[in-house]
Amino acid sequence: MECTDYLTELSVKGRDLHWKVRNTVEVTRGALHRTDQLKSKKDDLRRPLRKLTLMVPKRSDLPNGEAAVREGEAIAEGVMLAKSLGDLPGNICTPGYLAKQTRAMAKKYTQLKVSVLEKTQMEKLGMGALLSVTAGSSEAPKFIIAEYKGGKAKEKPVVLVGKGITFDTGGISIKPSATMDEMKYDMCGAASVLGTLTACAELQLKCNVIGLVPSCENMPSGEATKPGDIVTSMSGQTIEVLNTDAEGRLILCDALTYSERFDPDVVVDIATLTGACIIALGHHASAVMGNHPPLVHELLNAGKTSGDRAWELPLWNEYDEQLKSNFADIPNIGSGRDAGSITAGCFLARFAKKYHWAHLDIAGTAWVSGTKKGATGRPVPLLTQFLIDRCKSKSTGKK
Repeated sequence: MECTDYLTELSVKGRDLHWKVRNTVEVTRGALHRTDQLKSKKDDLRRPLRKLTLMVPKRSDLPNGEAAVREGEAIAEGVMLAKSLGDLPGNICTPGYLAKQTRAMAKKYTQLKVSVLEKTQMEKLGMGALLSVTAGSSEAPKFIIAEYKGGKAKEKPVVLVGKGITFDTGGISIKPSATMDEMKYDMCGAASVLGTLTACAELQLKCNVIGLVPSCENMPSGEATKPGDIVTSMSGQTIEVLNTDAEGRLILCDALTYSERFDPDVVVDIATLTGACIIALGHHASAVMGNHPPLVHELLNAGKTSGDRAWELPLWNEYDEQLKSNFADIPNIGSGRDAGSITAGCFLARFAKKYHWAHLDIAGTAWVSGTKKGATGRPVPLLTQFLIDRCKSKSTGKK
């Protein structure tokens, strides 16, 4: 089937032609996505779309329209990867599988360099927080490092850190069985990082980006971490694990410490971190927190432009008071249920003091439940727009 779309000629308040064309491409690709990759009989497409023609008002609009199509296709490619990885079950999409897929990306894109740290290397680095999460699993953890080199050699990179829990039972603090199958989506932060790197490579953005994916399972067993155990993070800070289901921050904190070695311009972590985020914002907006207001504003603006919106939550010192332990430097959960997303952000902030940092909690936006269950690919559009904007600012000399 071939279609011609004239909607791009219509006026949309506050939006230009570039946005209309790019958004049409993204939405069309999204509509074509199927979740039948593991079905023995694929969903029947009676008249698959083979060609889409987008109309623009004037011939002089063609270069802008063509650039918008390229952006839309690149972002859609990243979103499709994030969706496909997110929808895979935990028995297929293991930490090893994520590492394999990232290495496959490096074969496709010459700007990408990939390395993977194994458990023994993590032990030598002192990643005790991350290793405490994987202790109960028979699946080997992986710490994936993907370096996209599109900028100048000495240019400081943007580091993206994605939570890669390929299945989260809650560990000893085990989750209720209802909808536990959806915990295969607990690696959507990792998937969004890989999707964003894909979009960067497709667009050949003139910037340096490093993707870090700490990946493991959180399983209960005789060797699993127990509530009350105390572990030592890579930073040297000790952590009292009061709830083994607050595991995402434990793998992220070691990844944030590891980020220091890249002398980053900024660091952004992305995680399906807290159910409390869904209570606060529902499924419409991701939460953003950070220690550098300009960085937070960049992410918020990128969300507005892309339509992949976020909302800022505060990281005030008053919330930090909820993180106190009698036996360690810090507990892995705050006292009480109040402000659970914020206290999780406060926890991560303890490990991100040496650079400008922001945290995206995508617990409410990474997937949808019910009859339309599936990964959304968010926040790949937001993150890609964030990087596009930074490249434009760099080229024009504007901050």
